[in-house]
Amino acid sequence: MSDFAGLVAIVTGGASGIGLATAKLLQSRGAEVAALDLKLDGLPDDIVGIEADVTDDAQVKSAVDAVVERFGRLDVVVNNAGISAVGDVTGNSDDEWLRVLDVNVVGMVRVARHALPHLRRSPAAAIVNTCSIVAWAGLEKRVLYSASKGAVYALTLAMAADHLREGIRVNCVAPGTAATPWVDRLLNRTADPAAERAALDARQPMGRLVTADEVAGAIAYLASPLSGASVGTVLAVDGGTHGLRLRPPSQQESTY
Repeated sequence: MSDFAGLVAIVTGGASGIGLATAKLLQSRGAEVAALDLKLDGLPDDIVGIEADVTDDAQVKSAVDAVVERFGRLDVVVNNAGISAVGDVTGNSDDEWLRVLDVNVVGMVRVARHALPHLRRSPAAAIVNTCSIVAWAGLEKRVLYSASKGAVYALTLAMAADHLREGIRVNCVAPGTAATPWVDRLLNRTADPAAERAALDARQPMGRLVTADEVAGAIAYLASPLSGASVGTVLAVDGGTHGLRLRPPSQQESTY
């Protein structure tokens, strides 16, 4: 496909996991792509890398300006940078609350704020935010992370309403648990990472985690000019976690 030919995209958190998969996919479909991240190790040569911290407004502005100066335009923003947090409502300090919300929510605001003047000039402007199914499904020990992604859900809908008539579509993807380096790091903190991974796979309706490439495909769908009627959409990529209620394999009947 070449639906992104001639377009320029920014992907935050673009050097690993879902962000890297998205950057590669957009590039393969014709876009010029700039990945913004704290570290750029392993980024392919055909994707421009810019070191930027989304909690620093000056760095974000400088990065967006650098992309527009290099390519002459900006059409697509993928707000993917984010960090996790584990704990119930008593489990995270005030500083951690501020840090996670700063990265996961206000970071998206900063990028969008500085991208908007350029997106308003694009004939195919799109913003895609990375949300999560925890925005509407309660998971244990994820209070802070869930609160941040609930805010991303609301932010996406409000931005979509504000900017639709300017020709800018705003949507978000809501992945389930994805097989990314981020999840690997969380599993590696447990006493038995292999057992925890097996248990995590078993909890998924389709018996495995979502892949980064699958989430990237959903992001590309929402960002593509071919999806011009998709706006204010929250697209779950969760293997059925939200909508399906399957019997345990041992209880399944051979006929129905």
